[in-house]
Formats: sequence, structure tokens, C-alpha cells
Amino acid sequence: MAGAVDLSALKERADAQRQQGQRPTRPQPEASPDGSAGPPSTAGPDTASGDAVMDVTEETFESEVLVRSQQQLVLVDLWAEWCGPCKQLSPVLESLAARAQGSWVLAKIDVDANPRIAQAFRVQSIPMVVAIAQGQPVAAFNGVRSEAEITQWVDDILAQVGDALPGIAPQGEAEPEPDDPRMVAAEDKLNGGDFEGALADYRAIAEAEPDNVEAASAARNLDFVLRAQAHDPAIVDTAAPTDVDAQLAAADVLLLAQQPEQAFDRIIGVVKVTAGDDRTRARTRLLELFELFDPAEPFVVSARRKLATALY
Repeated sequence: MAGAVDLSALKERADAQRQQGQRPTRPQPEASPDGSAGPPSTAGPDTASGDAVMDVTEETFESEVLVRSQQQLVLVDLWAEWCGPCKQLSPVLESLAARAQGSWVLAKIDVDANPRIAQAFRVQSIPMVVAIAQGQPVAAFNGVRSEAEITQWVDDILAQVGDALPGIAPQGEAEPEPDDPRMVAAEDKLNGGDFEGALADYRAIAEAEPDNVEAASAARNLDFVLRAQAHDPAIVDTAAPTDVDAQLAAADVLLLAQQPEQAFDRIIGVVKVTAGDDRTRARTRLLELFELFDPAEPFVVSARRKLATALY
């Protein structure tokens, strides 16, 4: 998943706090009703770079994850107190981290308390584990996995990125990962003008592999382009304010013309003047269009605020 997630907004947030004179601190986790701090912790002795298991917040994300990942692999455990599977997976991760002898560390992040981090990682379900190396996500998985499966997953990652991390002993040169023949076939169809065939292929891959960010992104983008190209560009000028279908079509045309602010405002306008199913349909479409962009884009952040105001 390298390059699929942009974490720069979290770094910029931490930088802004430092410029304002705030010193990010590492807060203690809140106790859950049974007296424990989140999922049970089995963290062991400190590693050379700090604890093997860390509770991380938006304020400490840069130092504990991005900066640390320049030296050693960081696994990010995205969890929530209400998530039963998280309470099965977290102890396994913590136990492995304690025995990793510094080859990697575990950063635990409560998604409810740190929504910006969850948004940056485009979290759709938890538990979710993301491997970070040199400030970039390199692999991820969702759901519960066994200790053996996680160990093999981490070993595979270290074999690929370990040489680039000063804090890790060389793992040997990894073989380059071969291109996925299914993605190659879909791209060939796209380049050959078979857009519907390419879209069907990308969707099939994304449905079979929910963690395949590249296929999901390609499907979203191609689906939007095909839909937008099917509209009459004149709809931008002729759509009635209360005609939901026409306004959604106008938003597609505007977005295809590289006018995201105007496109988002069209749909937010629909949200303001509709109710029930029409309002839900407009809101859902707007959220889908947000997915086409980096969530840290200023026009996306602004539109999300406008949507919240329109809804509440």
C-alpha cells in the first residue's frame, strides 16, 4: 500500500503545535470500565529506541511513528474500546512486539479518540494494522490473525525494507515483488479503451481483497470518470436547485473539469434544501467524491465542515 496513504497532514498538525509553543505529550490511556487501559497490554522490556508498545495520539504521532519509523519498523494497531476482535488481536501484537528485540515496535491508536489518524489511514473497519517504514505505510491487514500469520507477515516486510532502516540488522536483499497479473490485465484493458472491462476487473479484485488499496482506488476513479463523461455538460447551467439527480450530475461535470470546490458546494446546497432519502443520497454521493482525494486537501477539509453545518 506504499504511497496510497498520505500522512503529511498529521505531521503538519504536530509542526503547527510546536510553532504555537505546545509541547506534545504522551498521555496515559484512559481506563476502561474493567479498570484496564484499552485492550490488555502484555508489553515487555524497553527496546533501544523506547518501549516496545506505545499508546499514540494525534499529538505524538509524528515523533512516535513517523520519526521512529526512519530507524525501525513501526506497526500501527488501530483499535477501539467497543471492538471485540481488537481485544483478541492486540494482546497477540503486544506479545510479539515485546519479543521482537527492537526489530519493530507497536504503536496503539484508539480511533475514537484520534479520528484524524483514522481518517488519514482511511479506516473502514477495525482492527486494522498498518506497517510504517521511513514515514510511509508499506503493508496493512484487517481483522484478527494468528501469531504465526503475523510473524510471517512481519518477516516478509522486514525482508523488503529492513536494509533501509538503520536500527535493524540487514535482512538480505529481497526479491522484487512481481506485478499482479490481474492488475496488469485491468490496466491493459484500460489502455486499450475497454473502460467497462477494466472497471469490472478492478472491482472484482477490490471485492476479493478488501485491503487492495490500489484496486479500490482505480475502481473508484474509473467509475467516477465514466459516470461524469456520460452527463451533458450543459446540466451545470440548467439543473434546478431542487432536482437532486440533476445537481448530482452537475457536481460530477464540475469535478471532472477540475472544479472540486464548486462541485462540493452543489451537493451541499442539495443537502440544505432536501430531507429524508434525497438528503441521504446527496450526502452519500458527497462522501464518495471525497474518497477521490487526499483527505488533507484544503478543499476537502472545508467541504466536510460545510457538510457538517448543513446537516446539523
